[in-house]
Amino acid sequence: MSDNIPNSRILSRERVVLSGKLKINIVEWGQATAHTIIMLHGLRAYAQTWDRVAQVLAKKYHVMALDQRGRGKSDWGSSTDYFTPNYVEDLKNVIDGLGLNKFTLLGHSMGGATALVFSQMYPGYLDGLVVEDIGPGSSAASNGADRIKKELNNTPRLFRSRAKAKLFWQEARPGAPDEAIEQRLKYMMVEDKDGTMKWRYDLEGISEARLDPDILKIPDLWPPVLNLNIPTLVLRGENSDFLSQKVLSEMAQQNSHIKTFEISNASHYIHDDNFSEFMTRLEPFLAELYQIQLSRKDNVK
Repeated sequence: MSDNIPNSRILSRERVVLSGKLKINIVEWGQATAHTIIMLHGLRAYAQTWDRVAQVLAKKYHVMALDQRGRGKSDWGSSTDYFTPNYVEDLKNVIDGLGLNKFTLLGHSMGGATALVFSQMYPGYLDGLVVEDIGPGSSAASNGADRIKKELNNTPRLFRSRAKAKLFWQEARPGAPDEAIEQRLKYMMVEDKDGTMKWRYDLEGISEARLDPDILKIPDLWPPVLNLNIPTLVLRGENSDFLSQKVLSEMAQQNSHIKTFEISNASHYIHDDNFSEFMTRLEPFLAELYQIQLSRKDNVK
């Protein structure tokens, strides 16, 4: 298992795929001929949140991450189009546009919900599934869901300096290393000529959607969890306020295809807070998954 990023960085490349009228930006690492891992970020994140993970995985895999609609370099939608069905549709349009047939899907938080719903709607595409810190009920009724709503309500729309923006992030993510804070400043914010910092992502539209009181717009994740028939890894942060130990245990009890682990010294943002242990669980899962598949292919021959 790899604790550190290689000294020689693997360069990323970007391309755009249409989802309806929206341009979705894709960031890629590694060789396109290798097994593909597609990674989906959380509510207020961006494709490069996975860069540290990709630096390790791209030595063996073709790694792809989406700037989901309204984030990063992807087009913004309307506030009525920032819900799980829209993200699932974007993912389907992206994989069809790129001609992908099989891959493993990894999603954090909102991206994990998208991954689970996608797995139920289009199971034939998936070799495996990795879900980071989300499960049934997390988005509807958890301390983490309440925290996120509060953060959205209280997020300043403008910062007078880069230093004030950095302080905001340090207070919002006290467990995140400085590297992760700097990355958020780079990919989530834009600095104007006068030194003020504003958001790169669609804060207003995404906030309006997430604060929508209609509970029916939050997908019930139990059906996809119960219907999973592919190898699945679910990771929970030890200090998570979003995915409870109880729900994590129930997911594994209800479906034998699901392996679960709790990552120590990590909050909801596991791959930021404890990257080393996150990779210690992720890398063997992927290695076993694709070794099994390769042996099956060999047996067919």
